[in-house]
Amino acid sequence: MTESAPYEVLESIEDVEIRRYPTIILAKVRGLSDDMAFRILFRYITGENKVRKEIAMTVPVISTGPTYQRIAMTRPVLSDEDSFSFVMPSSYSISTVPEPLDRRVEMTEFKPRRLAVLRFSGRAHDDSLKEKEDRLTSVLRSKGIQFKGAPFLMRYNGPGTPGFLRRNEVAVELA
Repeated sequence: MTESAPYEVLESIEDVEIRRYPTIILAKVRGLSDDMAFRILFRYITGENKVRKEIAMTVPVISTGPTYQRIAMTRPVLSDEDSFSFVMPSSYSISTVPEPLDRRVEMTEFKPRRLAVLRFSGRAHDDSLKEKEDRLTSVLRSKGIQFKGAPFLMRYNGPGTPGFLRRNEVAVELA
């Protein structure tokens, strides 16, 4: 079974969950298409690292891009402009995760944080993402909940999973 980034649901507001995530380590590639970045990160976890060790695939896979830049960035958050990231297994820390051989792979540690998350199924297309982002930020604003940074996409299934079985989420960090 694939490890999922752990979180605690603090509360639900309509169809939005407020979650607390522990420290997580991300392997990130910036400025490339999702497909190209996925291939680079997949090579990293299948042994293209200094210790030639395979790393278990985890979920979610996190991506951002032009779709997510409608809300001004206030500072770097879980993911940033045009990036694609794999969450590393919880057994690793920033000091124990294998060092990548490909310089395009960055290792980043994110301390515990709270996220507002809207879950949805189907394929994550630009039109549906805009609708989900708008719903997420609208619920937060209606309740006076402050957030920072741009929404980002978290995907939980492989490309062969039928759309109606896919788990996707749009999320934003809370202030």
